[in-house]
Amino acid sequence: MNKIIFLAGTIVFLLSCTQKKENKEAAELNQLAEKYVRLGLAIGQYDGDFLDAYYGPDSLKPSAPKAAVFPKDSLLKAAAELKAGFTSIAATTANDTLRTRANWISSQLTAFERRIKIFSGQLSSFDEEAAELFGTKAPANTEDYFKTLVAKLDSTLPGSGTIDKRFQQLASKFTIPKDKVDTVFKTAIAEARKRTIAQYPLPASESFTLEYVTGEPWSGYNWYKGNYNSVIQINIDQPILIDRAIDLACHEGYPGHHVYNMLLEKNLYRDKGWIEISLYPLFSPQSLIAEGSANYGIQVAFPGDEQQLFSKNVLLPLAGLDTNGIAAYFTALSLKTRLNYARNEAARGLLGKTITEAEAIRWLTTYALMSEEGAKKSISFINKYRSYVLNYNYGQDLVKNYIEAGGGTSSNPAKRWQLFGWLLSNEVRPADLIKK
Repeated sequence: MNKIIFLAGTIVFLLSCTQKKENKEAAELNQLAEKYVRLGLAIGQYDGDFLDAYYGPDSLKPSAPKAAVFPKDSLLKAAAELKAGFTSIAATTANDTLRTRANWISSQLTAFERRIKIFSGQLSSFDEEAAELFGTKAPANTEDYFKTLVAKLDSTLPGSGTIDKRFQQLASKFTIPKDKVDTVFKTAIAEARKRTIAQYPLPASESFTLEYVTGEPWSGYNWYKGNYNSVIQINIDQPILIDRAIDLACHEGYPGHHVYNMLLEKNLYRDKGWIEISLYPLFSPQSLIAEGSANYGIQVAFPGDEQQLFSKNVLLPLAGLDTNGIAAYFTALSLKTRLNYARNEAARGLLGKTITEAEAIRWLTTYALMSEEGAKKSISFINKYRSYVLNYNYGQDLVKNYIEAGGGTSSNPAKRWQLFGWLLSNEVRPADLIKK
């Protein structure tokens, strides 16, 4: 009996020691996480594009005015010291949750270091940037690869002339009239929201404001304000095609950026108190998850031919457009998806200075099937956001492959929604999506 009592006491003692150690590690990580947030906010004082969102306490914001000169060296030193602290925790803790948090923040800090260098004019290649900013390397594709894909579109497109011109002619039939844009977008967002809330219990106070803007390099943007509220902006510089209504409704809204930010805020910041989540640095591995999931979320919400059917039965009539040819258009769109990687090659060439902007326009019109105006807008995006373009295509493929490998296929939509929801509610690194 005495032996049993002694053994039980030993177990209790060991558990108590383990708990004390984990509590100490958690306290240390939380202190470092506050410093991580302070550092991100400090960088954002200088780099106006650095922060995508912040909804944490005002007490962590810089109290002193920014210096006259960008303090590159001191910011890099602070990032390196913080990263060393998180790396140490990840290497020594036995707690999986603490290790996950430490590794996630550490990868974010690698991106901090690279962005600090970029902002100070220290540039590198597309692939080097992508590895440090977004935690991955997108595949490179040759011109012959895109020629083969473009040729496959030939038999699906009506009319005569070059493939890019024929695609633009087909697409132009489904341009939403300007006076119908608001009605069509609000209808698409309402449908995307209805489909999303049927799967996830979103916060009761969640809301968004829809705005239309011009003069931006992007087609849509979600500005997350915290407290489950977003401002969704749609760029109306260029004609908006009918498929883009659902694309942007899902990508910027439901189940895309708006839902992603809400679930992180609720599940990790509000429920668990993880302060690091309150800061969203745009140029970080988090954006690959955000953009990849937002793009993949379109087919999660509208699987199979449901986007085509909703466009045909609801959106096109609202826009006052003829539905003839819509099947051919969506068939062409599905084949065109792989051509999105042509943007990466244009960015790779522009960042590496191996092609001119004129050559990039030719590349984008020929292989991404953009209009010349669209190609110029894409180049302005690349000039501003650089390697960020890979998050839309390669990020989407990483998310898709991860979810479908886990059983979230088109034949199991419930599992797909489940895995997708997990991805939106946790600290996930790009490396986590490609583990064998």
